[in-house]
Amino acid sequence: MEALLVLLIVAILNGCLIYVNSILDGLIDIALYADTYMNTLLGSNGFTQIFDIFFNFGISLIVLKFLKKGFDIYILWTDGDAEIDPLTLLTGFSKALAIAVSFPTIYSWLATIIEDLTNKVLEIIGLSMQEDFTTVIAGISSAGLFTALVSLIFFICFFLLYIQFLIRGLEILILRIGLPLACSGLIDSDGGVFRTYIQKFFQSTLAVLVQIVLAKLGVALMLNIHVFWGIAALMLAIKTPKFLQEFLIISGGASNPMGTAYSGIRLVQIAKGAFKK
Repeated sequence: MEALLVLLIVAILNGCLIYVNSILDGLIDIALYADTYMNTLLGSNGFTQIFDIFFNFGISLIVLKFLKKGFDIYILWTDGDAEIDPLTLLTGFSKALAIAVSFPTIYSWLATIIEDLTNKVLEIIGLSMQEDFTTVIAGISSAGLFTALVSLIFFICFFLLYIQFLIRGLEILILRIGLPLACSGLIDSDGGVFRTYIQKFFQSTLAVLVQIVLAKLGVALMLNIHVFWGIAALMLAIKTPKFLQEFLIISGGASNPMGTAYSGIRLVQIAKGAFKK
């Protein structure tokens, strides 16, 4: 009976290993470019139109909010202090327009940095997926039922992580689509909703980097028959968003959202430069 269970689990693992090897290389594209990935799957270009709709709506919202806020402050005297220099309001309006218009280019830079940094990290720690799967399966088969069950748990964790990558890709996609709307918060003196929005955005993109490295590390450990270490790496990868949320927090007050965004991108650039040395 035990031998039959081992053979059944080994047969499942054999299919899992082949599938895992085929999807590992596409994790970055799934998470950072979910729109392109789904456009390919659906055979359409619908997400480009969605981006255009929300961009136009966001620009309209920024202009309307600027006009309404200026009217309320300097004509009706019902919002804020009428003695505040109008240049302050105009500066916030200019920031909102600049970020909304330039965000696609900024995001392409950020995505490239995240992708390059991920690849550099994987090269430095020496992860290679050029493994003999036949030898791995034979080792699991000969190790007995317990090792086979633990290996099956590993793949369950991996596919849970893969689903989380899909969710992360959709989350980043929604944040990208809605950013022109969030930019309207820059007209407010405290940054409005933009502060929280950009914090969530950087948490999601940095989580992608950490999770991909941990996912590939877990698979590499598993292929070297260190199954428990592999499970530990995958479980940490699953918990990465919550882990990052504990310290990637923008300090309170009327902090400068543009400074926060620049600091986040600069931090990733510094890390990329360090790994090149």
